[in-house]
Amino acid sequence: MRDQGISLWKQTIGLLIFGAIAFSFLVADYIQIQFEIPKSWLNVCTIFLSIILEALPFVFLGVFASALIQTFVSEKAIQKFIPKNPLIAIIPVALLSAVFPVCECAIIPVVRRLIKKGMPLHLGVIFIVGSPILNPIVFASTYYAFQSTPGIAYARMGLAFISAILIGILVYVCFRKSNQLKWTTNEFLDSSVLVNERNTSKLKLLMFNASDEFFDMGKYLIIGTILASLFQTFFNRDILVSLGTSDTVSPLVMMGLGFILSLCSEADAFVASSFAHTFSTGSLLAFLVYGPMLDLKSSLMLFAYFRAKFVIGYMIIITITVYVIILIFQYLIL
Repeated sequence: MRDQGISLWKQTIGLLIFGAIAFSFLVADYIQIQFEIPKSWLNVCTIFLSIILEALPFVFLGVFASALIQTFVSEKAIQKFIPKNPLIAIIPVALLSAVFPVCECAIIPVVRRLIKKGMPLHLGVIFIVGSPILNPIVFASTYYAFQSTPGIAYARMGLAFISAILIGILVYVCFRKSNQLKWTTNEFLDSSVLVNERNTSKLKLLMFNASDEFFDMGKYLIIGTILASLFQTFFNRDILVSLGTSDTVSPLVMMGLGFILSLCSEADAFVASSFAHTFSTGSLLAFLVYGPMLDLKSSLMLFAYFRAKFVIGYMIIITITVYVIILIFQYLIL
């Protein structure tokens, strides 16, 4: 009864919010607004909408991919697909992550579902960090954004591939013997049981799973996007410029900027190119590699789906790995 009351309360709040938005659109032209909205807050709204519209197609893709896995892929199929040696499986999975052309917020529900079906945690992490970067769409956008220096596109792919492998190994060493997923009561039910109880077809069950997944992750996407919009609007970028001259500090600065901006990997290269005359090549690569692996939106989703201790360790592993690889790249190549 308590769960039903909470669910009804959430649905009521959602309907009220939707009604308020619909009412404002319908009557906005007939109401004389007597005050001016500050330009900074208009900018927040613009950035919020741009991030949401940019992410939604890939979110839908990830949601339906997750629903397909939940409905049609069995645990036995996942176990047959994965090599028995967990370390040998790392490189093939890193290569396979290039097949999933989705952004960081869309791949999380897919990997969550794969892990629940039996995929080892460290292999799922490789998909999370590798898929948003290691795909032809991201390579093409990066190559186009840096036409005068195409080497950045190739370096981004190479550094992301190496980082994904190292992150997978470190996650395996640190978390291989524990289950880090959060589970709800409904998720312990088998899909075949749901089919019998609801007397529904596989297609209807697919739609049920997709809608549940979308509304489950949608709230975290919206909250993360709001935070990113506020940071982009009110953060003083002159501070970034003042720190852009140090070879050791500037990669950290650009990694932090990539985390805050929460851009989709298909578009972040064009933002990075705008900093080309301010920051070093290594710093730009830090932005291009770290941002798709970890940002505000994806962090909130990770905390929602995984245990907090794992997410904190995961964030530390990614940050240290990317930073060290960028420093080595700067020392050996640049």
